Amino acid sequence: MRAKFLVGAIAVVSAVLLGACGGNADHNADDVAFAQQMIPHHNQALDMAKLVPSRSTDPKVLDLASRIEKAQDPEIRQMRDWLTAWGAGMTHESMPGMSGSMPGMMSDAGLRKLETVKGAEFDRTWLDMMIEHHQGAVDMARTELAKGGNADTKALAGKIIGAQQAEITEMRGLLAR
Repeated sequence: MRAKFLVGAIAVVSAVLLGACGGNADHNADDVAFAQQMIPHHNQALDMAKLVPSRSTDPKVLDLASRIEKAQDPEIRQMRDWLTAWGAGMTHESMPGMSGSMPGMMSDAGLRKLETVKGAEFDRTWLDMMIEHHQGAVDMARTELAKGGNADTKALAGKIIGAQQAEITEMRGLLAR
C-alpha cells in the first residue's frame, strides 16, 4: 500500500514539475535542431541589421533593419529558453562561425564585403543578402513545420515564415524602386 502511494506521489510531483517547465514539454530532435540552428541564423541577421545605421541613409531600409532587430532578438531568447528546458545546448555546428551548409547564412567574405560599402550600393547589397538570408530561415522553418513535434516551436516556425516572407516581399519592392 505504501509503495503504491509513493509511486502515485512521485507521478504527481513529476507531472507538476514537467508542467512548470513552461508549456509544451514534448519535443523531438527536429525541434532541438531547429532552435540550435535558428539561433545563430537570427544572430547573423542581427549583425547584418546593426550595420545599417552607419551605412544607409534610406529611411525604409533603416526602418526594416530596426524591425528585424526587434523581432528576432526576443525569438533568440525564446529558443534559448527551450533548449535549456529540454536539456539541450548549442552544438559545435550551430555556434557562430560554424554555419556549414545552414540555409541562407552569409559567408565571412560576403559579410566583409557588406562592411566595405555605403549608401545606395550598401542598400542594394544588404537587401540582396537579407533576402537570401530570410529565404534560408523560411526553408528552415518549413522543415520544422513538417518534422517538428513541439507545438510552441512549430508556432514560432509559422510566425517566422509569415514575417520573413512579408519582409522578402518588402525588400524586393525596395530593390525595384
